[in-house]
Amino acid sequence: MSQLDLPLPKPVSARPEEFLIGPSNARAVHQVEHWGGWPVRTALLVGPRKSGRSLLARLFVAKSGGTMIDDADRLGEAELFHAWNRAQAERRPQLMVAEAVPPTWPVRLPDLRSRLAASPTLRLEAPDDALMGDLLDYLCDRRALDLRPDLRAWLLRRLERTHLAVLRAVDRLEEEADARRTRRLSVPLARAAFQAGGFVAEPSRSPGTLLL
Repeated sequence: MSQLDLPLPKPVSARPEEFLIGPSNARAVHQVEHWGGWPVRTALLVGPRKSGRSLLARLFVAKSGGTMIDDADRLGEAELFHAWNRAQAERRPQLMVAEAVPPTWPVRLPDLRSRLAASPTLRLEAPDDALMGDLLDYLCDRRALDLRPDLRAWLLRRLERTHLAVLRAVDRLEEEADARRTRRLSVPLARAAFQAGGFVAEPSRSPGTLLL
């Protein structure tokens, strides 16, 4: 008799999505919360991938009644130009969300370039050690993964200091946990998960080295 091997259901935390605050992003959060002090009604919110910039912008919209333009660096310049002017005319706060600011974000329209230059830039920096740990705890909690202290410390010695590295690590750990039909994570499980994915699992001796 054949048998189907059904995967275990994945529990998901009922907690709402949260924006975690640490030294690397606290200044940007403060500036978002005090939008009334911006010199113009539009600000640029920039940060690396998976840094929570879109989530922070959504929270801003909910609290301020303002607007947000996500992935602004991928939209048409004329559209952004008119949106910037409209925010000033309506006195309605607006966040333009992007990965970087000009000139890294190339802007050819002179009138838009000058307006963006006049807008405050709110930066989400690479995560500090404390935020890295908080991100690991948060992601594992939402996926009902049992992250033990020894594995947490093991990961923090090895992960690149980026939000994306933490997310990829938890994704890979969850895949391995699902394959083993367990929610309990361990260092041996993590070693196997990362070796199977072709990731380096040795401690980083130079900050910024991509290990995962």
